[in-house]
Amino acid sequence: MSPLKHIIYNCRQATFLIEKKQYKKLSFREFIELRIHLAGCSVCTLYNKQSRVINQMVQQLFHDSMKNEGAHLDEGFKKELQHRIDEELNKN
Repeated sequence: MSPLKHIIYNCRQATFLIEKKQYKKLSFREFIELRIHLAGCSVCTLYNKQSRVINQMVQQLFHDSMKNEGAHLDEGFKKELQHRIDEELNKN
């Protein structure tokens, strides 16, 4: 398989790079490979959006919990969080 076809059809590598870029900078090659893959793969594009939203929500949750040590999530917050997740998932 040619290197370009390997990039285009490798969703496993793309999802790995999507997760990696949220924690550290991708190399130039990795960045280009991911961009090429996302240009042609709607499934990985959706995964990329979902992953970003989930990570933002988790970071916000940890940030808020550090301010309110010992606090627990109330039902209203849980419902709002679920609503935001559903909205992001349905944007497509």
